[in-house]
This record gives sequence, C-alpha cells and structure tokens, in this order.
Amino acid sequence: MRETDFVSGFARGLKVIEAFGETRQRLSIAGASKLTELDRATVRRSLLTLAELGYADYDGKFFTLTPKILRLGHAYLAATPLPALLQPHLDHLSEKAGQSASASVLDGTDIVYIARASQRRVMSINLTPGSRLPAYCASMGRVLLAALAESEARAILARSELKQNTANTRTDPDDLIAEFRRVRTEGYAIIDQELEIGLCSIAVPIDNDRGETVAAINIGAPAALVPAAEMKERYLPLLKETQAALRPLLRR
Repeated sequence: MRETDFVSGFARGLKVIEAFGETRQRLSIAGASKLTELDRATVRRSLLTLAELGYADYDGKFFTLTPKILRLGHAYLAATPLPALLQPHLDHLSEKAGQSASASVLDGTDIVYIARASQRRVMSINLTPGSRLPAYCASMGRVLLAALAESEARAILARSELKQNTANTRTDPDDLIAEFRRVRTEGYAIIDQELEIGLCSIAVPIDNDRGETVAAINIGAPAALVPAAEMKERYLPLLKETQAALRPLLRR
C-alpha cells in the first residue's frame, strides 16, 4: 500500500473505538489518550466525532459507546457466512455435550468469538459473538496459533501480553511453542484453568475442504464437574463429529 493511501485520521479513530471494552465502558478524554497513546487533542476530536454521529454518548466528562456501534461489527457477521453456518452445528454440539460450545477466529493476538451456544455460564465474563480473549491461553487460540507457521506464531506471542492469569497459566514462549507443536500433531488443545480458576476447555480446528484452518470450536466446562483429565474422553469425539460435518460445507 502506498503511503498516500493510508488515512491516518481514520486509523486513529478506530484506535479510539478499540480502547473501549468490557472493563472500560466509560472513558474520559484523558483515559482514552493514555490507553491509545494518542495526544489528547486527537482523542478529543475522535470522541466528539463519534458522539456527533451517534456512535457514542457524552455526559460532559465521560464517553460511552451507543448500540449504533454494533453496526460496525454486524457488518462482518452479516458479510461472512461462517457464523450462520456454524451456529446450528454449535447448538447441536452443545445439546449433546450438555455444556457451552463456541467458535472463534484469530485476530492479531486475540481470538474473537463469532458464534456461541451457551448451556450455562462457566466464566466470570459473559462471552458472546464479538467477545475477545488472549489467544495464547485459550484453547481455541492455541488451536489457531498451532495452525500457523512457527515463525508467525512466535511473532504473535512476542506481541502478546503473556499474563499469569492463574497459577496454571503458561507464559513461557518456548513452552507455548512446544504446546502448539503437540496441538498440531494431536489435533486438539485442552486448557486447564489457565484463563481463570474453575474453567476447563477443549478445542479443535475447523478446516475448509482444502485443509486450511478457518476457525476453531470448543467446549467449556466447570473444572469441578469435568476435570481437564476427562475432557478428551468426554468431548473430543463430539468435537470431531462436528469438525467432520463442517469440513465439506466450507469451500474456499
């Protein structure tokens, strides 16, 4: 791309939108400036523009996003057939497993949920399409990272905040790369309370008809009911059934 094709003001505005999150629902100009590392004048103009266009509310101090912002994310969900294709299969998988089932894709250092069938809430956060989690410590994230060239996976880890969420969280890049190799060989990833205490999950890749990984699906369960050691025996056959059913439907 030529330098003259890059709209820096638009890029900065998108960065300001991305500063909002589940734990940052209200932001001041100063707060958004700190999060985005943009100067206050730039952030102020971006936030006031969002408010003028109806994408944000402003009470004189704090800005909050309005439901209109969902149009931006809905454009992706509406434009790609993947979420609609996956949803009935996730519903069926969730019913057979008696647990929540989800699908996600990789976006930078995160996974983004694109479909979900929830039996019960097993995490402290409410996961819905559009929710994001760090890829390195999520079962679907490890499946998606394992599908990449090792150099690309290392580059993503280098850009990630490898945070110790629990005592179980793996944060050493070499250890994670070794785990990606195992996942690539065995075809599944299991997380034992690495995102938060009390949650275990198992994930497999979803490949298209050419064998290219386009998404991942998982089953999550409370560790008190289904320990990580039992995840493979209980749920891997169900995940593989869903994986096999989806593959011929996903044409490049």
